[in-house]
Amino acid sequence: MKVKTVELKGNKGVLKIEDTDVYFVNSLRRVMLAELPKLAIDDVIIYDNTSALFDELIAHRLGLIPIPTDLQLLTFRSDCKCEGKGCPTCTVRYTLSKEGEGVVYSGDLQPEVPSFAITETKIPIVELMKDQRVILEVEAVLGRGRDHAKWQAVIAPRYHMETVVIVDKKRINDVKAFIEELPKDLVELKGDKLELKDPSKLSMLESYIEKNKTEFIMIKKDPTKLLFSFETDGSMSAKDALSESITILSKKYEELRGLLKEL
Repeated sequence: MKVKTVELKGNKGVLKIEDTDVYFVNSLRRVMLAELPKLAIDDVIIYDNTSALFDELIAHRLGLIPIPTDLQLLTFRSDCKCEGKGCPTCTVRYTLSKEGEGVVYSGDLQPEVPSFAITETKIPIVELMKDQRVILEVEAVLGRGRDHAKWQAVIAPRYHMETVVIVDKKRINDVKAFIEELPKDLVELKGDKLELKDPSKLSMLESYIEKNKTEFIMIKKDPTKLLFSFETDGSMSAKDALSESITILSKKYEELRGLLKEL
């Protein structure tokens, strides 16, 4: 297997993976969606709420706020030595108190520990009118996407196969005439292949081929060469999400190997 990092900065990651199988990349995708742990608000205590929204709606919005997650410092509450009581090793607490006209944002959540300060600070929670207020306390704990969407750290991980556009050499004149009808800078003819100048515009080329019922151009996809891309919700960097997902996937393969040996 060959892996080339196209982009791995901030919340976005793009990898070019060659000499592999689709099932392996799909396994990584599913781990990111269902198995990767992250923090999310799970318990909400509302002391006062005179806003236009019900307590349940505010709690729901709080649960979807990305919470900065450091998996090296935290453990699942069910595995913690405090036996689920909620110590700093398994629980991160925030308070919020705001009164008067204005919007309550995610950045108004004040962490008990400064290192867990909310980074996505402009997510609106509720709008307050004059003399309205919201006072609450919340607890964030680790969870997985398979349990609830609020614990899903990676957004829409996806992959697509490398595409090769082949032309019929015997009908090269028809090919050139077809290219003339396409938008400028869409494709370039190189030997018996058409190369997309921007791979993201493949669907545009496919629509032109389908519309003209073109038989002298064929689009083939190579399942051993994949472009894998993903983004995080801001709770962790793309690099950390990828590293942890690979670790989880590796452990699952080792567990399967052990089970097979017992057969």
